Amino acid sequence: MSYPVEMSVKPEVSGHFDAATNTISYIVKDPGSDHCAIIDSVMDIDYAAGRITYEHADALIAEVQSRGLTLDWIIETHVHADHLSAAPYIQEKLGGKIGVGDKIMVVQETFGKIFNEGTEFQRDGSQFDALFKDGDTYQVGGMQAFAMYTPGHTPACMVHVMGDAAFVGDTLFMPDGGSARADFPGGDAGQLYDSIQKVLSLPDEMRLFMCHDYGPNGRDIAWETTVGAEKAHNIHVGGGKTREEFINFRTERDKQLAVPKLIIPSLQVNMRAGHMPTDKDGNPMLKVPVNGL
Repeated sequence: MSYPVEMSVKPEVSGHFDAATNTISYIVKDPGSDHCAIIDSVMDIDYAAGRITYEHADALIAEVQSRGLTLDWIIETHVHADHLSAAPYIQEKLGGKIGVGDKIMVVQETFGKIFNEGTEFQRDGSQFDALFKDGDTYQVGGMQAFAMYTPGHTPACMVHVMGDAAFVGDTLFMPDGGSARADFPGGDAGQLYDSIQKVLSLPDEMRLFMCHDYGPNGRDIAWETTVGAEKAHNIHVGGGKTREEFINFRTERDKQLAVPKLIIPSLQVNMRAGHMPTDKDGNPMLKVPVNGL
């Protein structure tokens, strides 16, 4: 697959860190117009209280409005297991299309069974406005963007590239953070290694923007690096580590990791493009499958 990389286009990128979930959401502005995209938004949840709020999304909306921007796209890099998407809330306020990888249907089929969803839950990705295949292009104002299929963490992961900026989702972390887990249903450590190599085949100067950062060893939160820095210094894949080495490490490491605290509400909401599931009377309602995950 040959991707239409255009390093001369340099979008303005504004990162918004959510401390509750260690997620970074982005506003990405076309350098040649007042059009933008939002990547991996967050809806706030107090899970113990069953309460949804929108402080993080409201901050994104306020910035878009104060800068006089037009929102073209609301992009999900994958179906997140650690935070809830605010895509429909943002779309209602600002417009734009909600896009995700077309393998969302695999995720919907898998978790539709786990959460015992009825036939009314569509497993065809129709909750989203656009389903991207590997290499698909789309426009943010006059800037061409494209999607790279990068499975391994989940079956529907994609990296979105806009000019000299790539938004890697959970495919990679900062060099001292390594890589994401590969033990969720449909995850695969070997696929993840291959996907990371695909990302690292982009130009060394390509800016990479993380979806998460946890400040390993007490350093300040950070979310921007480059392909070159990841190739040289990433603790899991840098310096020429082999596929076999990575698979062995990732498999053993994943066995030690706890289940994400928000995985149960996150999956139910995110496989619906950010919409809350409802009961038979139309009331917002989440399920907790017992021994299901």
